[in-house]
Amino acid sequence: MHRQVVLTGAGGRIGRAIVPLLPADWDVLRTDLEASEDIAALDVTNADACHRTFAGADAVVHLAAVPDPTATWEQLLPANVLGAYHVAEAAAACGVRRLVLASSLHAVSAVAGETQLRESDQPRPGNLYGATKAWAEALGAWLAATTSTSVVALRIGYFSRHRPDPDTVPASELAAWLSARDAAELVRAAVEAQGITFAVANGISANRYRRADLRDTMQQLSYQPVDDAWSS
Repeated sequence: MHRQVVLTGAGGRIGRAIVPLLPADWDVLRTDLEASEDIAALDVTNADACHRTFAGADAVVHLAAVPDPTATWEQLLPANVLGAYHVAEAAAACGVRRLVLASSLHAVSAVAGETQLRESDQPRPGNLYGATKAWAEALGAWLAATTSTSVVALRIGYFSRHRPDPDTVPASELAAWLSARDAAELVRAAVEAQGITFAVANGISANRYRRADLRDTMQQLSYQPVDDAWSS
């Protein structure tokens, strides 16, 4: 099926890594704060700009954010709080079928390290960045309950384009690794999944040891990860 998909934050690490791996029959409009040769300018804190950009889209994949777990309130407020609201509101106002929000495992990070995270876990952020991701999830739940736009919030783990080195990366991050290939598959699944009003999904690869459980995500979204941090 040919889809018009708007991708915010396309100039970020995840955006640049997944765009070449997304389905060939998607028409992807890549946007970011700064325009470049292949990316259109979109300031997600500008409500009018979001409305203009999302008009006619089948899906919006919202990756634009400050991704720093140590960021201050002043740093997080524009993109992570105000921007998330404007994206959500504009998606609903434009009649977008599916909004995919990039949340984070930081939204549930204030739990014991040996506890495996599940999609049904209520937000319990361990830092302010995680709290802004919990805010994004709440926006998604509100939108799904009050409009025709369905929402999938992706609790993304430790993203790295290449397999992490187990000699230098802590086991906790290896267990939360999300590869570029699986990130693209996760986004594809979140956009195309049927029968969903609102869902929270865990975004990690098929790691041998998993910081987050994937059973519900794989079943509900038909997500099929293939990479493993412990496999060469």
